[in-house]
Amino acid sequence: MNKTDQRSVDLSEVLAAADPAVGLRAVMALRRLAERVEAQQVALAREQGWSWQQIGDALGVTRQSIHTKHGKGPR
Repeated sequence: MNKTDQRSVDLSEVLAAADPAVGLRAVMALRRLAERVEAQQVALAREQGWSWQQIGDALGVTRQSIHTKHGKGPR
């Protein structure tokens, strides 16, 4: 089993844990990871000339909301 597979198994175990504290910490970690991935992909899309509308459509949100969240950084 490779590292990615092992992490998937570990995550599944954590999410199935009977202790809510463990599960809630996992939720928090997943949210932080999702935010980092979103920021990286929005920055990449902007570097490649995507409009805020295109990015919002891809994420299922309005262009205004994605611009408000990520529009402060360099283009």
